[in-house]
Amino acid sequence: MAEGVLVHQAKLAGLNIEVDSAGTSNWHQGEQPDSRAIDKMHEKGIDISYQASRPFVVEDFDRFDWILVMDRNNYHDVVSLKRTVDDQNKVEMILNLSQPETNRAVPDPYYGAEDGFELVYQLLDEACSVLIKELQTRS
Repeated sequence: MAEGVLVHQAKLAGLNIEVDSAGTSNWHQGEQPDSRAIDKMHEKGIDISYQASRPFVVEDFDRFDWILVMDRNNYHDVVSLKRTVDDQNKVEMILNLSQPETNRAVPDPYYGAEDGFELVYQLLDEACSVLIKELQTRS
């Protein structure tokens, strides 16, 4: 969902940025997002049905300026692959964008009720808005 929100907001802001999402395991490699996530994002006018899961790889440190993670487990999994301090400094909990220094995790909506996907959308929308504003000030 985060990739979809960020891509959508970047387009609205007229920013040309590369955005990609990756997991910290290969359990669902090649699979589409959960159908409930696709439906929620479609409600918001965002298509994520084209996305396919892939694992995070070390080369992602070279490819991206920021690596935003959803929770502490993801943070530790990604940081465990770092080669340098610079790699580690690229990794940040995504909700720290909108809620600085809280290290709050994005709740996993997959095992809960439908409203969990709305909550996750709202949290990601807010966090991505902060990033878009930051990117606009740099361009």
